[in-house]
Amino acid sequence: MKIIGVIPSRYGSSRLAGKPLVDLCGQTMIERVYRCSKRSKLLESVIVATDDERIYNEIKRFGGDVEMTSPNHQTGTDRIVEVAQKRGFADEDVVVNIQGDQPLIDAKTIDNLIRPLAEDKSLVMSTMSYRITDPADINNPACVKVITDCNGMAIYFSRLAIPYVR
Repeated sequence: MKIIGVIPSRYGSSRLAGKPLVDLCGQTMIERVYRCSKRSKLLESVIVATDDERIYNEIKRFGGDVEMTSPNHQTGTDRIVEVAQKRGFADEDVVVNIQGDQPLIDAKTIDNLIRPLAEDKSLVMSTMSYRITDPADINNPACVKVITDCNGMAIYFSRLAIPYVR
């Protein structure tokens, strides 16, 4: 079993075009996400999945691993599936979807996400979540909300407030 991080990255963000290549104190956002992810103690490799030559060239510039994907994908998950097929990931491999717009992601957070999957083979997926502390996030569709059961297992995800106020 391998544990592989894949960072889907596209140039055409609706809220901020070119977001992966935005300069943040001398490094692009995608480089920061990549380097933070590489600090994980549990990830064996990290791959950026992109359909954009500018992002591809940026990853190559700093020595990262990158896979060019189809421009026809609707989601980052679709991009990850293509990378898994091209690279021949095994069914038992753990694949971590790392968001390309999280330049401050902590490697310990990634490891905490992976640990349950590595320890319990009956688990098929895991996702990071945190308690909303800013009331503005409740109605922000860019902030995905999750309802969990008493064991922390996700029941429902929504971009709308949960429960939705009518």
